[in-house]
Amino acid sequence: MDNIYITRKLPEEIVEPLRAKFDVHMWHSESIAMTYEEIKINAKGAHALWTMLSDNIDRALIESLSNLKVISNFAVGYNNIDVEAAKEHGIIVTNTPGVLTETTADLTFALLLATARRITEVEQEIRSGNWTSWSPMQYTGMDIFGATLGIVGMGRIGEAVARRAKGFDMNVLYHNRSRKLEAEETYGFTYAELDDLLKQSDFVILLTPLTPETKGLISERELNLMKNTATIINVARGGIVDEQALFNALTSKKIWAAGLDVFEQEPVPLDHPLLTLPNVTVLPHIGSASIRTRQAMMELNAKDIEAVLENREPQNRIV
Repeated sequence: MDNIYITRKLPEEIVEPLRAKFDVHMWHSESIAMTYEEIKINAKGAHALWTMLSDNIDRALIESLSNLKVISNFAVGYNNIDVEAAKEHGIIVTNTPGVLTETTADLTFALLLATARRITEVEQEIRSGNWTSWSPMQYTGMDIFGATLGIVGMGRIGEAVARRAKGFDMNVLYHNRSRKLEAEETYGFTYAELDDLLKQSDFVILLTPLTPETKGLISERELNLMKNTATIINVARGGIVDEQALFNALTSKKIWAAGLDVFEQEPVPLDHPLLTLPNVTVLPHIGSASIRTRQAMMELNAKDIEAVLENREPQNRIV
């Protein structure tokens, strides 16, 4: 009987159908992540590995799991997995595209709104007892309606965010590896080179995957191109932004604010400099975190694992 190892505790109603067909082992905690060595030891002998985006599945780990047939990643992104090593060893890698598009777009726009209007900052002012009177320019933020939005990475989530922006009468610019001519015609989105997008946008949203080409894509030079009234929102991956350069741009008022759902190191250390700034709105990587969407993602992973172990083609194959 094929062996499945799951690196985080998942709801039993999701796992139970797999138990009926396979030998399933699962980490004991929902909140405590497995270490690299724990995965290496516990998953030894596994034919299928169900991973979280926080798991580092590198070449050495892949090569130590000699029975492995499939790695199913609980995320759309898969920069935590050495897919080339998996491919070399004939291991299928799957992810969870599609089902989280609208949920992540909702969260992206919520973070945009919260950052523009300083929602978390002013909430803390109330809770700390600092709101003692009303004054004309107190707690003022930036308007979203009618502003220019620049989206870097116009995939499915980017298009969903752009459609929401149209409801706020925003002018939408986008930068992508390829033009989205149909979306341009249907919704009035405008393609721009990255530098032009940064110069013109009031809000810049990062939605591009983390690849060798996009690592450090937004650094000191790019931040200096932005308006000093502009805001940057990152719901993609932390490594796309040079965090020290972002800290410097915010403290020197080169840009106005930032909203971050992702960091280069996650969970973000409590002594991280960006956490000291009132004009940074932070979230714990919850782009897809609605109950319905997370359950749908689990179901995709489970079905793909089952397919591979039964010698069928999985629906969401990366390699």
